[in-house]
Amino acid sequence: MDPINVSDFEALARERMSTAAFDYYSGAAGDERTLAENRAAFGRITVWPRVLVDVSRIDTSTTVLGQTLSMPIGLAPTAFNKLAHPDGERAAARAAGAAGTLMTASTISTCTLEETAEAASGPLWFQLYVYKDRGITRELVARAESAGYRAIALTVDTPVLGRRERDVRNGFVLPPELSMRNLETCQGVNADSTRWSAGSSFSAYVHGLFDTSLSWSAVEWLQSLTRLPVLLKGILRPDDARRAVEAGVAGIVVSNHGGRQLDGAPATIDALPPVVSAVEGRVEVLLDGGIRRGVDVLKAVALGARAVLIGRPYLWALAAAGEDGVKRVLDLLRTELVLAMALAGAPTIREITRDLVSTSSDPPGVSVFPALPR
Repeated sequence: MDPINVSDFEALARERMSTAAFDYYSGAAGDERTLAENRAAFGRITVWPRVLVDVSRIDTSTTVLGQTLSMPIGLAPTAFNKLAHPDGERAAARAAGAAGTLMTASTISTCTLEETAEAASGPLWFQLYVYKDRGITRELVARAESAGYRAIALTVDTPVLGRRERDVRNGFVLPPELSMRNLETCQGVNADSTRWSAGSSFSAYVHGLFDTSLSWSAVEWLQSLTRLPVLLKGILRPDDARRAVEAGVAGIVVSNHGGRQLDGAPATIDALPPVVSAVEGRVEVLLDGGIRRGVDVLKAVALGARAVLIGRPYLWALAAAGEDGVKRVLDLLRTELVLAMALAGAPTIREITRDLVSTSSDPPGVSVFPALPR
């Protein structure tokens, strides 16, 4: 079967991966209500297309933190890419570069950040978890800067790991041939700490390593370590967004960790407008969670996202066809975005404006359309 949309890639990945590995990618916390809401919320947004607009040329290009991208779609940080394909994060980096967009490499990758950088031809960001041993964090940041990464995305929604019941039922562990390669190559880190045994849960392992005392002071500390711009990933509340701006961050990623942390948290697309309003254009805002169609990208941009980051879609594509699969899923989403822009009467990203969409949270009786001249 030649996949024609993201769901087709999901079906192929299910066929080709072990149940435990597929569920690790696809599952979420608790009853998985937030996971479902990430998708359902997009369905509650209505697009109001403009007509009689010249759409003979559609330009999907944009910039994020000053970096030119071919489209407002990049790769989110996802762990353990080699569960999907032996080339893992390197394949994803090559595909993102070929598509002219960015990839965000995870701290808990199955390739080192240097290996991923060597494979990349496009911009790279490094997603960072802060460990109890701050020396590990300091070394990871220095390595990312040295390897040519262009930003650090600090994940702020994971002081502890959400309870992911699919993983509990499956007794999920990394296969013996895989490890968290970034930690494996850190100075002074015991190689045994880069994996966990079947006798302990991943949650307990993470709790033993991650810094649960992380607070706003860590943002200032991180900024003191690097010349790279720092983004905060995992912001959902407007008051947190304002505080992030005051802390001097370069950007915010509105994210609920793909529903994998607090079940019952809002869908990211619902959280996006209040965050965008709170930052008042002082920093760029990105979004991940629930993107499955090009029209989803249009809706997110209309509500104020500079770009979106996809996670599960590229993992499923990686499992289905490696690097070519990731290229294909990015191409599919770009093609769908081009079609949505043409049909909505927005030939450039700049013309995807707030009046193109209405949401269930818009006040009754208040029009999203600009006033017409009298």
